[in-house]
Amino acid sequence: MRTLIVLFLGLALSAAAQARDYAIDHLEPASWWVGMEHRRVELMVHGDAVAALTPRLSRRGVALADVQKVANPNYLFVTLDIAADAEPGGFDIEFLDGDRIAVRHPFRLDAREPGSAARRGFDSSDAIYLIVPDRFANGDPGNDSVAGMREAADRASPNGRHGGDIAGISRHLDYIAGMGYTQLWPTPLLENNQPRYSYHGYAITDLYRIDPRFGSNQDYRALSAKARAQGVGLIMDVVLNHIGSQHWWMRDLPTPDWINHGGKFAPTNHRRTTVQDPHAARVDRAGFVEGWFSPGMPDLNQRNPHLATYLIQNSLWWIEYAGLSGIREDTYGYADADFLSAWGKAILEEYPGFSMVGEEWSAHPATVAHWQRGKVDTDGHVPWMPSMMDFPIHIALRSALTEPEGIETGWGRLYEMLGNDYLYPDADRLVVFAENHDTTRVLAQLDGDTALFKLAMAYVATMRGTPQFFYGSEALMQGPRERDDGRIRADMPGGWAGDAKSAFTGAGLSVAERDAQDYLRRLLQWRKRAPVVRHGKLRHFAPVDGVYVYFRYDDSGAVMVALNRNAETVPLALDRFGDFIDAKSRGHDVMTGLGVAFDRPLQLGGKSATIVRIE
Repeated sequence: MRTLIVLFLGLALSAAAQARDYAIDHLEPASWWVGMEHRRVELMVHGDAVAALTPRLSRRGVALADVQKVANPNYLFVTLDIAADAEPGGFDIEFLDGDRIAVRHPFRLDAREPGSAARRGFDSSDAIYLIVPDRFANGDPGNDSVAGMREAADRASPNGRHGGDIAGISRHLDYIAGMGYTQLWPTPLLENNQPRYSYHGYAITDLYRIDPRFGSNQDYRALSAKARAQGVGLIMDVVLNHIGSQHWWMRDLPTPDWINHGGKFAPTNHRRTTVQDPHAARVDRAGFVEGWFSPGMPDLNQRNPHLATYLIQNSLWWIEYAGLSGIREDTYGYADADFLSAWGKAILEEYPGFSMVGEEWSAHPATVAHWQRGKVDTDGHVPWMPSMMDFPIHIALRSALTEPEGIETGWGRLYEMLGNDYLYPDADRLVVFAENHDTTRVLAQLDGDTALFKLAMAYVATMRGTPQFFYGSEALMQGPRERDDGRIRADMPGGWAGDAKSAFTGAGLSVAERDAQDYLRRLLQWRKRAPVVRHGKLRHFAPVDGVYVYFRYDDSGAVMVALNRNAETVPLALDRFGDFIDAKSRGHDVMTGLGVAFDRPLQLGGKSATIVRIE
C-alpha cells in the first residue's frame, strides 16, 4: 500500500513538473462597450506559446465566437460576440491547458455614454487649433523623463523632448477657447518609446497607451471632457500606415506579412499619383503603398485581415473611450486603399455624425479629391473619408502672398485653384490652412511681414471649409525659412516656468505680437457669431490689380471680403459686385465696427483684409 501511495505521489509530482507556466503579455483591446454596432470584437492575445491554450469564458450575453491561430505560436486571435443586453462589468477570460486553467486574464465591458453614437464631429462652423504637445506647455515637470522610456528630456536640443504634456494643455484650455478655437488637434500622444525624435509622436510603439511623458490614458480622457465643457472638441491624430521600430510587435511579429517587405526597410517612392494613375506600373504603385517612410517607421500591411481588424477596432476604441469629436488621419494615401474604405465605413457606421480628415499632401485637387466620400473613382475605389486637408489651397495661398501679381500668379493662383472645387464631392468639408507642423511657418515665408500674415489669417478664417491654425503663430512665432522641424515646432512662449514672455497671459509680448494675437482672436470670435461665413455659399471675383474680392452669402445676407496685397491704399470700384451691393447698400467693418457705405469706391488699406457685413 505504501508503495502505491509513493508511486501515485510520484506520478502527480511528475505531471505537475511537466505543466507549463503561461502568461498573457498583451490582450488588446482590454475592454469594449455594450450597445456598439461593432459587437464582434477580435482580441489579439500575445504570450509565449499561447496558441497551445484554449480560451473559455462564462458571461451572460458574451459568446466566444471564433478562435484563430497564425504562423506565430505566441498569438491567438479570439473573437467575442457581445449581445445588446449584456451587462457591463468585468470578467475573466480563462485559457486552458487541457482541463487545467493555465492563466486567467481580465476583460471589461463598459456602458456607453448617453448619445455616444450620435456625437457631432467638426465641420465648417469650427476653427481647429493644431498643437505639438511636447512644445505647448509643461504642466507636470515630474514626467519629463520617465524610467523605462528610451529618451529623456533635453529642452536645449531642438529635436529633443521638451516636456510639454497633457497637464499643460489642460491648464490652458481657457486660452484656447478664449481665442475662438472650437476644436483641438494635438499631434499623436500615444507611446513613442523611440531612442530619438520621439517628441513628434508619429512612430507609435503602443497603440493603446498614452505616452507616460505626456500623462496617462485617464488624463487624456479627462482632457477631452474638460475641453468639451469649454466648447472645444478633441481631434485625435491617428496613424494607420506605420508604427515605430520599437513597437513590441517588431520583437515578435504575429505573421511574416504583418510588416511590408517582411519587416526589412525598403523606402517608399512617395509616388502618390500611382494609386489613381490608370497607366501606373504595378511595381511603382507597390513602391508607394508598401514602402517605409524611414528605418524607424516600419510600414504596416493592412491587407492582413487580423491587422486590418486591429486598426479599425483601435480607432473605435479611442473614439468611445476618450469621447473624441474627430480624427485626423496621417499619411492617408500611403495605406492600402481597400483597407481605408473598410476603416472609414466602420467608423461612420458606428458614429454617423463623426468627422475625419485625411492628409494627402498634393498640390493637385484631383489627387486629393480621389479620397473624399462621395467621389466616383474610375479605379473602383469607394472612399469614406468625409474631409481632406486642402493642400492645393495651402500651397497656392503661400505662393499668392509671395510672388508677383499676374493672371495666374499672386491672387490669380488662388482664384484659379479655387475653380477646381468642382472636382470635390463636398469642398465645404475641406480643412483650409496656411501652415502646419510639417511646413515652415507662414510668417517665415513672408519674411516677417505681419501685414501679409494677417491677410493669410483672414483668408483662412473666411474661406469655405473648416479653418485650421498652428499654435503660437497668433503670437508671431516665426521659425526658420527653410524646413527644420525641431525649430519650427518651437516652444510656446509661456508654456514653461521662467519663460521671459507668455502668449497665454500676454506678459512680455511685443506690441506687434499682442496686435497679431488680438487680430486673430477678434476674427475668430466674430466668425463664431457669423453663420453666413461658417455655412454660407461662396462667390469670388477675378482679382484685379492686386485685389481679390469674394462674398460669403446665404438667405439672411452676405459678407464681403476684399484682400489688398498692395503696399499702399487703393480705391476699389464697386460696379462689378451688383449681385450683392448697390449704391444704397450699407454695411459695417466686422473688425473695426465702423459703418461702410457703397455709394463710392471703397478705400482698401495697404496689405490688409477688409471684411464687411452687408446690412
